[in-house]
Amino acid sequence: MASERPNLLYIMSDQHTQRVTGCYADRIVQTPFLDHLARRGVVFENAYTASPLCLPARMSALTACYPVNQACWTNSDVLASDRPTMAHALGAAGYQPILIGRLHAIGPDQLHGFVRREVGDHSTNWVGGRRHDMGALDKSNDPFRVSLRKSGAGQSAYELHDVDVTRSACAVLEEIAGRRRAGDRGPFCLSIGYMLPHQPYVAGREEYNLYLGKVGPPELPAPDPGSEHPYLRWWREYTDTQSVTTQETIRARTAYYGLATRLDALIGRALDTLDRLDLAENTLVVYTSDHGDQIGERGLWWKQTFYDESTKVPLILSWPGRLPEAERRVQVVGLTDLTQTILEAAGAPALPNADGHSFLAVARDDNHPWIDETFSEYCTDAMESWAGIVPVQQRMIRTRRWKLNYYHGHPPQLFDMTQDPRETKDLAGEPPFASIRDALQARVLAEWDPGAIAQQMMRRRHDKELLAAWCRTVNPPEVYRWRLCMEDNWLSE
Repeated sequence: MASERPNLLYIMSDQHTQRVTGCYADRIVQTPFLDHLARRGVVFENAYTASPLCLPARMSALTACYPVNQACWTNSDVLASDRPTMAHALGAAGYQPILIGRLHAIGPDQLHGFVRREVGDHSTNWVGGRRHDMGALDKSNDPFRVSLRKSGAGQSAYELHDVDVTRSACAVLEEIAGRRRAGDRGPFCLSIGYMLPHQPYVAGREEYNLYLGKVGPPELPAPDPGSEHPYLRWWREYTDTQSVTTQETIRARTAYYGLATRLDALIGRALDTLDRLDLAENTLVVYTSDHGDQIGERGLWWKQTFYDESTKVPLILSWPGRLPEAERRVQVVGLTDLTQTILEAAGAPALPNADGHSFLAVARDDNHPWIDETFSEYCTDAMESWAGIVPVQQRMIRTRRWKLNYYHGHPPQLFDMTQDPRETKDLAGEPPFASIRDALQARVLAEWDPGAIAQQMMRRRHDKELLAAWCRTVNPPEVYRWRLCMEDNWLSE
């Protein structure tokens, strides 16, 4: 019946840059399951993360709030337990939200509204908790040059984590089907959190060989030192990526493509299980990622930038009979908007005090009015070694035509996304565009004070340092942590 609440299957991967997906016109990558999902639903071409960093992006997606309004900017920030999340809203509407896999929340609350969680995260639950040991791939999961040197064919524990996540998700779907056969007709709500294709840039031999000799160098070369934005120049210097060898570049990119295909196959297992168990009817399936990956474009790697390779994410919504099939949308949306969209589709209460807005009407009708505006933030507190010793406060605004990147203490960047979708010509210093630059910068700073954010983050850093000392002394239990074995990480060459 049209009035019945839908089932929800929400899949979020980690660091999947939008363009490395077949349905987003990549001519090399093989992602047949995501491509099939796209043919059965609506593809959003301009979907953005609220932060090009894992934890703040995920906490923003949970709360429908930008980092400034949910106070998580770094991978060691704790989301307040009394902050309503999508899972809380779904629970209030009568769902029993289940999470399998990655949440990447830090602190004592490892559920944030989910009533059941399986597999857990590969990383610590606590500020200052014991780091996972990547063995032979040590540090290659962080933004260090070693991630390019230690790349190629092999195995990372991240892939094994996702295998366990898929196995558990399929088992839960079997449970749901069993309850259906016993007469339970209540809607289910299942979220699946994957790690792939996050670095290490290490793919299984089969997937790596699939792209060997097929993946070329980046399309966009590193800029001349004299023309590079000063912050980005510093970032490349700090991460020792000013001069990456061709061998490293091709090897890491080839592995990334292999990881994207491996992720697709795992998602395919879950989707096939959904279909096989006759659970697809009236099920809203959502696929997205927390952020993207530069994969060498412009001489940049990982995320941590506002270029589209880093901030733009894949977003596919499929809902048989309730959303169009094989349609695309060019409207600018954010993951904060996605949260409110899912809640509207589920008949759940919208999250109060949220920044996001539901675009469900846009998904149904391309001509429906929309705001075409979203923001992304990247702020650091110098607590994590890879981030550098000088905290930064940065924010991006994307509208239908323009993107402005604000770097506190540095000049902004301005791109005409209609005429220059690959962001190759910075117009911020061009006099004809000064009024556009100033208006967008004013919009960025309207309710976002970089000085106040820096002070708040420094106060919280002192709190986190004490919490970390407590954790090292007390050694609290890791309740929702997947067992990562260092020996499961290796390179075959």
